[in-house]
Amino acid sequence: MDINYLGHSCVELVDGDTRVLIDPFLKPNNPAAELTAEDVNPTHVLLTHGHVDHTADAVAVGKRTGASFVAHSEVANILQEQGIEDVADPNFGGTVEFEWGWVKMVQAIHSSTWAGSEEMPFSPTPGTVTGPAGGVVVNLAGKTLYHLGDTALFSDLKLIAERTPVDVAFIPIGGHYTMDREDAVVAAEFVGAGTVIPIHYNTFPPIETDAEAFKSDVESKTKAKVAVLAPGESLSV
Repeated sequence: MDINYLGHSCVELVDGDTRVLIDPFLKPNNPAAELTAEDVNPTHVLLTHGHVDHTADAVAVGKRTGASFVAHSEVANILQEQGIEDVADPNFGGTVEFEWGWVKMVQAIHSSTWAGSEEMPFSPTPGTVTGPAGGVVVNLAGKTLYHLGDTALFSDLKLIAERTPVDVAFIPIGGHYTMDREDAVVAAEFVGAGTVIPIHYNTFPPIETDAEAFKSDVESKTKAKVAVLAPGESLSV
């Protein structure tokens, strides 16, 4: 399986004909991204929550590709209002089965609103609360991958990883809106994945941080290997 890091919190998981896109935030909405919404062709799209830096390109990608979506129930309702027909709407603890594996929606500590703008004219009033934010655990190609979303550090990360042992973890490290890189080291310890990929950092000034320092700290305190990927780079697992 290939993991393509598309910038910020957006990753694409590719196994054969299956392409799972998580939290699409692409060029020009994302100043750090290399690709636009026209450049990706997912079969499935997963959303951790409704904030614009995780959903800006979701509707455009979905309408163009006909991808199947998985999103928290309140976000799923908005997607359906926007014309996305194939949407699974699990709440926390819910699992959606596919031919290639499964997706489980899990809790996170973070807020969630759906933001609109002239560039992204979604029907809900900008700032509409869309329920709590989450994370997603994905089983694909015999691997279990955990995208933590925009969470703060919390102890139930251990429980999630105990219930679904994790091979690859995508952990936010930028601070301010999520856990910072010091808390993210503890999150890596809690989750216990063999591979850790930092996300949600250096896109904007408030979330600038030192990913190499995070890598050094995690690898000195755990058995995990950290892959620091620039937007457009990939990792095979």
